[in-house]
Amino acid sequence: MRSAKAMRQLMTDYYTGAKIAEADGSKKIAWITSGGPVEPLHAMDVIPIYPENHGAMLGASRMSVDMCQVAEDMGYARDLCSYFRGDIGSAVTKQSPIPGGLPKPDFLIACNNICGTVTKWYEVLSRFFDVPMFLIDTPFIHQTKTTQSAAYVTAQMQEYVDFLEQQCGTPFDMDRFGEVAQLSMEGVRLWNKVLSTCENSPSPISCFDAFFFLGPIVTLRGTEENNEFYRGLLAELEERVAEGIAAVDNEKYRLLWDNLPIWYQLRPLSELFSSYGACLVADTYTNAWARQRIDPDNPLESLAECYTQIYLNIDIEIMAEEIKGLISRYKADGFVLHSNRSCKPYSLGQYDIARMIQEDTGIPTLVIEADMTDERVYSEAQAKTRIEAFIETLESKRQ
Repeated sequence: MRSAKAMRQLMTDYYTGAKIAEADGSKKIAWITSGGPVEPLHAMDVIPIYPENHGAMLGASRMSVDMCQVAEDMGYARDLCSYFRGDIGSAVTKQSPIPGGLPKPDFLIACNNICGTVTKWYEVLSRFFDVPMFLIDTPFIHQTKTTQSAAYVTAQMQEYVDFLEQQCGTPFDMDRFGEVAQLSMEGVRLWNKVLSTCENSPSPISCFDAFFFLGPIVTLRGTEENNEFYRGLLAELEERVAEGIAAVDNEKYRLLWDNLPIWYQLRPLSELFSSYGACLVADTYTNAWARQRIDPDNPLESLAECYTQIYLNIDIEIMAEEIKGLISRYKADGFVLHSNRSCKPYSLGQYDIARMIQEDTGIPTLVIEADMTDERVYSEAQAKTRIEAFIETLESKRQ
């Protein structure tokens, strides 16, 4: 796809700009968690860097195991998140798909809406780089969000603004923030439309493609560069739909994926499912960036609301309802769950969710045990056997 080349250039320009800023000090650099509110950083002209994206790059380039081993040799347990271990190993050794590793941060922004690990992860980074850290604490949502928790997080957003003013030495421009919020909303709308093209049968891309194209909406959300890229990608996908170009030839089964990708297995898994005419048409992971909405007229309050209600900060009953919505929307025939050794918040309730989905929708489910970047805990032969049995189950339901 021509958009793949455009995205590689966009991300290369982004990391090159960050490395230049590190060298000449022209802009501040902040490392931020993937579920953190990035829009205030763009409003302050701060370059956001995502260690989790870098962890995915380590996994896809098959460098993660070596970097994890460095962290383990430092005393960090192998049961800890492989993104954390890989990034710590890379920070120490400067080994990375990015020459010289990630640019050094001036400060850190951690939001615990995705997991508790990030709190300790960023404390380690704060000590390692000797830079300040700001933590946003988002209470977990059990069924409904309380007014007290909304007020609690909104107050932290104001403290976040105060922190940025202190670090950057300039006042926070609410008008500029409103513009960034508008751009962010447009970016989320475009990303949602990109994913929506997979409602067509055959689907023009699979979730393996969506994993690849996810980078800008995570990293550059709130910028015109992000929106321009997704306008181009959307136009290309609409062309593929109009011309009947399919991600999987002779699409026979439409499946939904749950959890992060297995980054070092994207191609083998894509080819294996495709060989049976099975297309992973949607997933819960990339859809997590299609549900954030910021109200430009009420930015701090809506910022607090949308980052509190992020997918990993809700209970499994709400998750199951969202999954059922995706199954209906994309007309999925089956549900594939990646039980991810690294990501406990994503994985702990999966067997309960699988049971709920089977009982309520009747579609078959499959659990693949792996880790998003640590391939030492993945058995390709075992996964292949389970997938083949799953396809047989799908086939038997057709007869």
